[in-house]
Amino acid sequence: MPSRAKPKGPPNPGGLRLRRAVLEELEIPLVRPFTTSFGTEKARRVLLLTLEERGGEQGYGECVAGRDPLYSYESVGTVREVLFRYLRPALASTSEAASPQAFLAAASRVRGHPMAKAMVEMALWDLAARHAHLPLQRLLAPDRALRDRVEVGVSVGLAPTPEELVRQLECYAAQGYGRLKLKVEPGRDRPFVLAARRAFPGARIWVDANQAYGGRDLPALRRLAREAKLEVVEQPFEEEDVLLHARLARALGRKTLVCLDESVRSMGSLELALREGALGCLNIKPGRVGGFTSAVALHDRAERARVPVWCGGMLETGIGRAHNLHLASLPNFRLPADLSASDRYWKQDVVEPSLRLERGSVLRVPKGPGIGVEPEERQVRRYRVSKQVLPIG
Repeated sequence: MPSRAKPKGPPNPGGLRLRRAVLEELEIPLVRPFTTSFGTEKARRVLLLTLEERGGEQGYGECVAGRDPLYSYESVGTVREVLFRYLRPALASTSEAASPQAFLAAASRVRGHPMAKAMVEMALWDLAARHAHLPLQRLLAPDRALRDRVEVGVSVGLAPTPEELVRQLECYAAQGYGRLKLKVEPGRDRPFVLAARRAFPGARIWVDANQAYGGRDLPALRRLAREAKLEVVEQPFEEEDVLLHARLARALGRKTLVCLDESVRSMGSLELALREGALGCLNIKPGRVGGFTSAVALHDRAERARVPVWCGGMLETGIGRAHNLHLASLPNFRLPADLSASDRYWKQDVVEPSLRLERGSVLRVPKGPGIGVEPEERQVRRYRVSKQVLPIG
């Protein structure tokens, strides 16, 4: 049972003297196209940020924004613009004694753009942990019981037919994934989900709608949850419609949890969801909510409210995936994460070592200083579209 005591929150690692930043843009093909209600991705456009101390130590961050402003108003283009015009000067203003919190304070005059800020803030956390010769998880939560392995599941995009969906699920189940999450949208839901349930009668099955449904779909969602014995229904309605999510939560009762993702952007939006009873569990993506400082605060508030959380993924490379694994080792991450192994999305990841699924549907939290993985320069160079060096200090 989670503790009632209020956790201390992440510390404030400081004293970093920054020299420069390097922004690289990559175009990496996916193993197979990934389709959601927002569209289909065949390749991932990735921004990687390297922050370098004057002593030569480097920390890494990855931006989770997509090529186009579909999942979020942020995109690769907006992140580049905001970084060059606003966040680099904010970072430079702290370069003699940089820290994640100092950067966030300097960047606070910039409204919104949490994905752009997260890329910088998370690179600072990695750099600070390397500077301290600590695994990142130990810097984020020094006084808590942390896991060295994280239970994970697999997220499967919209398939053309129920039969093709089952074939994909059989492949992932054979690899050892224990929890199956299916993307759904109106017209591509009930036959697909019921086919998955028939094929895997004892599996933990979740569905994720990415805001594709409306109020008139509430009875159908309730019926689907009951028939398919769903454990979680994630973000079925528009992110602003917390009250409609609360109605669904009341209709489903305790057998199926309503999970919020896009609806929770800040502590204020989390408090609203808790007050209205719209939250059975919470998907925390540090790259979406502004970085680790915000993610840990959301984790702690949900823990005090006895709401379990889990860590979602956004088609990250091993850089972002390693960041997420360190966060997901905190105690209230009690549900399987969307942090599949490197080979789920990439023929060859851009980090060493790559992340591998282990028995029990778990990924090991990388050890060593910082996030515990390093960019593999040959692979980065293979997929690189552009590279810019930005003086900081």
